[in-house]
Amino acid sequence: MSKYIKNFDGWNVQKKVIDGLENKKTFHEREVWFIKIGENVGFEQNGKGSEFLRPVVVYKKFSKNVFLGIPLTKTVKEGKFYSRFEFKRQASFAILSQIRLFDSKRLG
Repeated sequence: MSKYIKNFDGWNVQKKVIDGLENKKTFHEREVWFIKIGENVGFEQNGKGSEFLRPVVVYKKFSKNVFLGIPLTKTVKEGKFYSRFEFKRQASFAILSQIRLFDSKRLG
């Protein structure tokens, strides 16, 4: 079994670029966005691909720059920390244990 090697160096390069961006995107509660969520520690959810993206639902908008988001997955998950729903006719799962605050600079 091969071990997944995390790309922290690649994420740090992306994070510096993201931090320098202006907040120009408008978002609303209940929208699903691809977020540059990054390469994270341990069992925290990671993004995928060169931009470290993961779909996230905007749960609560606090300002034009900050919102509470819930990461999503298509992988079947069961238990009290997952909520199944349909999105574009496909089963998806909200990962409730990974709810966190996001800056709108991360919007993909």
